[in-house]
Amino acid sequence: MNPGAQSVSAGPVTIQIGGTAIGLHSDNPSFRSLLESRYAGFVAPAVRPDFEFEIELSDGESLVSAEDDVRVARSGDVWQLQRGDFLATWNARTARGQVRQSNNPYAIDSVLRIVHSILLASRGGFLLHAASAIRGGQAFLFAGVSGAGKTTISRLAPSEASLLTDEISYVRHEHGKYEACGTPFAGELARVGENLAAPVKTLFFLEQAAENRTEEIGAADAVRRLLKNVLFFAEDPELVRMLFASACKFADEVPVRRLCFVPDQRVWEMIG
Repeated sequence: MNPGAQSVSAGPVTIQIGGTAIGLHSDNPSFRSLLESRYAGFVAPAVRPDFEFEIELSDGESLVSAEDDVRVARSGDVWQLQRGDFLATWNARTARGQVRQSNNPYAIDSVLRIVHSILLASRGGFLLHAASAIRGGQAFLFAGVSGAGKTTISRLAPSEASLLTDEISYVRHEHGKYEACGTPFAGELARVGENLAAPVKTLFFLEQAAENRTEEIGAADAVRRLLKNVLFFAEDPELVRMLFASACKFADEVPVRRLCFVPDQRVWEMIG
């Protein structure tokens, strides 16, 4: 190697979800490869990041467990995100941050979910614990408690449906309407969603039953159920108020129904 030559650090691995690009900087080649594999379909090397994070991998005993509770708090422009396997700071004004984490994909996955949940709350959207799919150019959301059937409804989707996620739905408010976007946040299917977006047609709350049927849900109940399934970790009163307003607006503009179903493909005859 030429003694006068300088090493050039690689650019970030840029992951674009819901139109927002986050650049992840790491000088560890194996970790960069892990990111590119983990987020395949959402890596956007030609896109300039909206936000950037420097990642430091740690083998220290202080970062060992993903079971600890998540803590998210803000002081001025700076957010601090913490769990047993990561510690992150993020300056919303400079759009830059640092992540110190254990060498596993679950830590950065959680950081990305938290950052997107904060960004969406400030923009009128939210992350929802729900499966979602596009059919006929329209998106359908399927929410419910654990075991209600999100993975089942995803597995039963017909071939013409595009699965956006079986776990975490990305709902943004764009151009006066709600859209669902694909995410790489996979659930039991262990299948990354398709990187697509479409206007939300209906939100269904799932219940397994002896027959297939849909039922209307009143506005107040719809908001209550919706908020129960929104992913949001920040202890921030202003964003909580905005999130509540977004849930009310969503329930007012998008049909919300109960979908009672038998776990076979016939249920999709009622969706569309």
